[in-house]
Amino acid sequence: MQGVPSVTSDTSVPISSTAATPQVSLHLLGGFRLLHDDVPVVVPRGLQRVIALIGLRPGATRSHLAGLLWPDAPEERALSSLRTALWRLRQDPCCPLEATANTVRLAPTVRLDVDNLVSTANRVRDGDNPSDAAGALAAGRHDLLPGWYDDWVLLERERLRQLRLHMLEQVAGNHLVAGRHGEALDAALEAMAAEPLRETPHRLVVRTHLAEGNTFEAVHAFYVYRDLLMRELRVEPSAAMSALLDDTLAPIRRATRASLPRPHRDPATRTMPRPH
Repeated sequence: MQGVPSVTSDTSVPISSTAATPQVSLHLLGGFRLLHDDVPVVVPRGLQRVIALIGLRPGATRSHLAGLLWPDAPEERALSSLRTALWRLRQDPCCPLEATANTVRLAPTVRLDVDNLVSTANRVRDGDNPSDAAGALAAGRHDLLPGWYDDWVLLERERLRQLRLHMLEQVAGNHLVAGRHGEALDAALEAMAAEPLRETPHRLVVRTHLAEGNTFEAVHAFYVYRDLLMRELRVEPSAAMSALLDDTLAPIRRATRASLPRPHRDPATRTMPRPH
């Protein structure tokens, strides 16, 4: 197994100029970035994997981390590779980790962007409106570590994607119930952009337009989604979504039928009664 390269600081930031208590942040959404006092730290790809996994699995044992990072290696060899990686990371003043005999985690002062997404989603789930509405919509807008295909990345990426979708849908639903239709549309459209084929945000858009009395917009949104589903999956929207417009369009359909002229029949062509 190849050795793990060392981490080096960006040459534009002299180590001697760092503050006594540096601000360190780790960004994993949209790509790996480690910032030391808002200045990027250059981290080789091999060590990026180590730092990212430790950030996503706080307090995991060394054996667990080693098994995820080097799944095809024997346990002792994987543990040896992890020890080497941790030793090289600790040689740098920008090292964001702290280790015990059996576990490794991010230092308490390190800010992780994934934590912000999870915290915001938890507040929404618990019924608290995030103080920054725009921040709630933007949280997690980018995928976790795009271009990384480790099994642990794929699983965590999907977990965070679903977490964000449910958060946005709940935010939209909360705004809709409160009559804040503009905010409801913003959240629903944000969820729709994240997953265009998912029905729930489209349903929220239709419900919001109906709540505003915008029947045309509601019908238009429904058929745009229906066309998308037919084109991509060859399926129809669910009965629950169709029912949203059935209730709205039923009076219009009845009125239309009532206003139509009855068919005129020529008496000369009237059908004669059949003989008994």
